[in-house]
Amino acid sequence: MTAEPGKARTMGTQGGSDREIAALWERYRDSRPVDVRERLILHYSPLVKYVAGRVAVGMPASVDHADLVSYGIFGLLDAIEKFDTGKGVKFETYAITRIRGAIIDELRSVDWVPRSVRSKARRLEAAMHKLESLLHRSPTEEELAAELEITVAELQATLQKVSLTSVAALDEAFDVGEGDRVSLVDTLQDLSSPQPEESYEDVEIKQLLRQAITRLTEREQTVLGLYYFEGMTLAQVGDVLGVTESRICQIHTKAVLSLRSKLLERTAG
Repeated sequence: MTAEPGKARTMGTQGGSDREIAALWERYRDSRPVDVRERLILHYSPLVKYVAGRVAVGMPASVDHADLVSYGIFGLLDAIEKFDTGKGVKFETYAITRIRGAIIDELRSVDWVPRSVRSKARRLEAAMHKLESLLHRSPTEEELAAELEITVAELQATLQKVSLTSVAALDEAFDVGEGDRVSLVDTLQDLSSPQPEESYEDVEIKQLLRQAITRLTEREQTVLGLYYFEGMTLAQVGDVLGVTESRICQIHTKAVLSLRSKLLERTAG
């Protein structure tokens, strides 16, 4: 299976050949029989566990993985109901976005992130955006701490807390005009994936993010590559780089905030 958003190369689905699944979609599109719908749900159910696992990384222990899976099931049902087989898009690509969206929407509805953390996230993002504009590169932690008038240790603690909020999700989708949405991870180059026909807006955004990525430190680029394209956990990335999972979480958050700042600058313009 070609790696989809999240790039988990080991992600799978329940048994069934491509031809059999295509036949199921054909039957479901024609008359939407309940038994076919149930078979599609069963086949694609591992996607829910996969997405729930990725969302759960770095979350508080109070967030139960089983709850995330149950939230994601609603996203899978919605994806099956609304998927258009005629658009030439892989269902996995479409469903992962829907599943993650359903999980995040439910998490937001229970408001598990303290207001103080959300406030720090906004301040951090504003400071990142300001320094990116002035320096034309990703600021160092020392520069970012100075802008926020805090110590580097306090900045790292803030990054750790902010990493628990959706502000630092690389696969969060953004509006790019005319009803289209694109996620940051989908704009990063993956030579193993076929490239669909792109609109002018997509090309422009990809170019902006390529430029933004080159301004990240080598370590930040490595963390993003291992986490999003090699499918490693933050703990595994930490083992590779010889640092703690907590430190990798901080580096990941800072890198994603930098990329997000560039995308928001473009979409706001």
